Amino acid sequence: MSSAVGTATVFAPASVGNVGVGFDLLGHAMVSVGDRVKVSRIEERTVVVRSQALGIPVDPATNTAGAGLLRLQEDLDLPFGFEVVLEKGIPLGSGMGGSAASAAGAILAASQVLPEPLAEPELLRYGMYGEEVATGSFHADNLAPCLLGGLVLALDRDPLDVVRIPVPASLFCVVVHPRLRLDTRDARRVLPTQVCLSDHVAQSGKLAGVIAGCYRGDLELIGRSLQDLIVEPQRARLVTGFEAVKRAALEDRALGCSLSGSGPSLFAWCEGRERGEAIRERMISAFANAGVEARGWVSPVDAPGAQIEHQE
Repeated sequence: MSSAVGTATVFAPASVGNVGVGFDLLGHAMVSVGDRVKVSRIEERTVVVRSQALGIPVDPATNTAGAGLLRLQEDLDLPFGFEVVLEKGIPLGSGMGGSAASAAGAILAASQVLPEPLAEPELLRYGMYGEEVATGSFHADNLAPCLLGGLVLALDRDPLDVVRIPVPASLFCVVVHPRLRLDTRDARRVLPTQVCLSDHVAQSGKLAGVIAGCYRGDLELIGRSLQDLIVEPQRARLVTGFEAVKRAALEDRALGCSLSGSGPSLFAWCEGRERGEAIRERMISAFANAGVEARGWVSPVDAPGAQIEHQE
């Protein structure tokens, strides 16, 4: 039996990756839904992963919470190991940053039981090893906002360079998750390996418009810009009812609506919580009309990142 010599518990929030305009670049945290990760320091020089959630691999090398800790243990030549207890609050394969939440929660909790906690760049770097296991690629559009909170732009991967983008306090996000599962790797297979220059220019303009709108507090500019011209057309067909749900959100004055991450969840930005709650119900109803059960959440875009809940 492993004997723990230090424990930390972290709540790591769900997140919206890509945010329509920023494929693998832009993401933001959410409130109310997330994973809870408890990491204990153990005497054995190993990483043990435990979870009651179905479909979660317990081999640390293939688990998003365990992979970063294995690399951390190797790099620092630690004389102890970690036991990870993972409580999944984010649906698997939902496009709500579940793999990032597990990875972020694990590395932040593990950092608290180290002799010296990791600095922010190291937290991000080791968290990325977990994301790579889940998605097959090294991108931070979910992990960075999960750790840091708010809206985050991931500028570069090596070295990882991220920037928090200020957003208006009135900017809210609706996320609606249909009872469907879509694996990120499968969703990436439908994407083109190349895009034409004119599409790249147009999409770059949309990304710039959203970021400029956030800095200026200009919701009208955000609404004109929040459109995915490249990825959404390829992935929308993978989600039953997508077009009807998006149309319902826009008809109820959403600023924009697209896939959250790789889907099947959809997100919509809007002004104010009350408007968000109305849009959520419209989107859920549209999924129901397509024969798909769904549930949803409303969150400020400027939501907090992972939080340490308990240490002993």
